[in-house]
Amino acid sequence: MLKNFKLTIEYDGNAYHGWQRQTNERSIQGEIEKAIMTMTGERTSLIGSGRTDAGVHALGQVANFHSDTDLAPSAFLKGLTSLLHKDIVIKACSRVHRQFHARYDAKSKTYSYRILNLSQPAAVCRQYAWFISKKLDTDTMKKAIAHIVGIHDFKAFEGTGSSRSNTTRNVMDAALVCQERGKLVFNFKADGFLRYMVRNIVGTLVEVGRGKITPNVFKHILIGRDRNLAGATAPPHGLFLMEVKY
Repeated sequence: MLKNFKLTIEYDGNAYHGWQRQTNERSIQGEIEKAIMTMTGERTSLIGSGRTDAGVHALGQVANFHSDTDLAPSAFLKGLTSLLHKDIVIKACSRVHRQFHARYDAKSKTYSYRILNLSQPAAVCRQYAWFISKKLDTDTMKKAIAHIVGIHDFKAFEGTGSSRSNTTRNVMDAALVCQERGKLVFNFKADGFLRYMVRNIVGTLVEVGRGKITPNVFKHILIGRDRNLAGATAPPHGLFLMEVKY
């Protein structure tokens, strides 16, 4: 009888071509599927809560797969991590009901984006944050980020060429936290995200921080639904999928 297993996964995305399985490139999904096959002898399709792009990291990605194996969740927890590269770790594994779907059952996701706002580059953490040397005005950025909380059409912050017909999302929380040593952390919680949505929002917020646009202009970019008016897409290596709630 097929059993359904739920995984919570942490990964460093720097060496991978994103979450989704690729024919000629390494991917998170592909590596875990190969490890599952090694343990069970079965070809499985690992369903993720969403696709992270090349270079994006996760501390709390969630996925599920079906198998008729007799292996216990504890065996997968230990075995998969031992088979995977050190930059992919299975944090938890459990049996769930057969209808559970990591993507469709998700109620909210939380992403974090990190910037190092320092006068000189940092040797440590440079692969996990966007380095910006010019001092950013965090007060105006905090005013701007407040505009995205609530139910809005985020067409202006969708990746160019995306084909989704529904671009409305409910952002439950959005905040900028200033930490020591020039570390800026943007936190976003929503019922779902468009492709590049977080990175495009952050790129536009940086334009606010640089004084190129005002918080009110940021609001009008959101309302106007025109991607051409928003800022550049922030680099992928500062983005982390933190948590998925069900």
